[in-house]
Amino acid sequence: MSETTATEGRSVMDGPPGQAAGFDTVLVLDFGAQYGQLIARRVRECRVYSQLVPHDVSVEEIVARRPKGLIFSGGPMSVYVEGAPRPDPRLLELGIPILGICYGAQFMAQLLGGTVAKTGVREFGKTQLHVTANGLLLGGLAEDEQCWMSHGDGIAVAPEGFMTLASTDRAPVAAMENRERGFYAVQFHPEVVHTPRGMDVLKNFLYEACDCTPSWTAASIIEEQVKRIREQVGPADKAVLGLSGGVDSSVAAVLVHKAIGDRLTCVFVDQGMMRWKEAEHVVEIFTEHLGIPLVAVDAKRRFLDKLVGVTEPERKRKIIGEEFIRCFEEEARKLTDARFLVQGTLYSDVIESGTRQAAKIKSHHNVGGLPEKMGFELVEPLRLLFKDEVRAVGEELGLPERIVWRQPFPGPGLGIRIIGEITAERVDILQRADAILQDEVKKAGLYRELWQCFAILPAIRSVGVQGDERTYGYPIAIRAVKSDDAMTADWARLPYELLEKVSSRIINEVPEVNRVVYDVSSKPPSTIEWE
Repeated sequence: MSETTATEGRSVMDGPPGQAAGFDTVLVLDFGAQYGQLIARRVRECRVYSQLVPHDVSVEEIVARRPKGLIFSGGPMSVYVEGAPRPDPRLLELGIPILGICYGAQFMAQLLGGTVAKTGVREFGKTQLHVTANGLLLGGLAEDEQCWMSHGDGIAVAPEGFMTLASTDRAPVAAMENRERGFYAVQFHPEVVHTPRGMDVLKNFLYEACDCTPSWTAASIIEEQVKRIREQVGPADKAVLGLSGGVDSSVAAVLVHKAIGDRLTCVFVDQGMMRWKEAEHVVEIFTEHLGIPLVAVDAKRRFLDKLVGVTEPERKRKIIGEEFIRCFEEEARKLTDARFLVQGTLYSDVIESGTRQAAKIKSHHNVGGLPEKMGFELVEPLRLLFKDEVRAVGEELGLPERIVWRQPFPGPGLGIRIIGEITAERVDILQRADAILQDEVKKAGLYRELWQCFAILPAIRSVGVQGDERTYGYPIAIRAVKSDDAMTADWARLPYELLEKVSSRIINEVPEVNRVVYDVSSKPPSTIEWE
């Protein structure tokens, strides 16, 4: 085996660092905007590949990525205060079309000789946009449109050579462009749903100003990645994948299997903390329906023994992650000629595990959790994809609906949904309660509408009365959220009738439980998982 460190491998999505080879690219420069990731997502929804990069990325790196366009995001600071983020001014000399949004628009105006000043009254929320000239950027918009504003400063005077396209009652320059130089700017946020015609503005920039081809589709991603995987994994090389049964690792497995066939072997470690009957379902789907070589390992007792007395959340994650690696390594060593390790890492995993733009919130089992040396080169075909894009690729590959639409499930499984020590009894209780919740949510037709819906078992007891007897049982907490990418999430307003039915069934069918509560907190300030 190679002595390459596992973390040195490059994603097969990469051309130059961070570039999806074979696709037109638009880079979003992040000025600290709360909507930075959303801008990149919206560009991808226009079928153009986009990635968020730091605002201070070097000109040389920008040139190396060969973008067709740049977008300067919004941000929380004023352009004229000390320490405000300022990219290299040479970016405006590259001849690449640029769209400035909010702070990005103000930065562009200030740098090019316009005037940015406080508006006197902060403009926030739904606002009427008065379009005085459509130009290229606002092509197709009516004279009056709704938009979403979030700023205290504004562009008072547009730079020389710019045409003012729109205004609001408090923003004299709400949109402007210099088509000859390829510079476009809006004070409002086209990426949010509260700007109904925002996607039209983005499409005008992408298709007309940048001349991008809308080729970022599931079918084209598969075609490109099969090609790239075959280039990375030679015709005689073999690969191994640690399968969780979730959509990420499953799509990665099918994609790599499509590229190299049975030279891929999946290793499925049943750590005993999956959902009710889920381990059996995973084995059945991969062996009987997909025909992908699979090694299944029953390690339930092994994991529970390692977790005796452990209650601290991050320690639980580390123990479960390390033990998974140990089990995986034992099986992988038997595949003495396997050179490559496939992982289902997503772009959101990379961001949330800590980058230049995001502080570490919690460790992810797919990012940075591998031992320093495993003797494999990494293959990460999903590293630049968001979850919805992975689902689209999975559907295009023909994966069963139960896998493609399986809700995100943490690597440590139910181990971090038991708040306190993990025991076989508590795992069994939580599995049965969670199965009831999943069953009722699916019957109500709400499963696909939710990003995640699951049960939590706090290792505490509360007093109850069942029949004529006093009980001292466990509570079950229910968590249901809506989200696009797990970076933010809002608690789901499940119907009271559904909650009542779930509560009644859990208390009646799981005797160890005598209380059910519902979590009504959003992310932030809470996280989706409790641990």
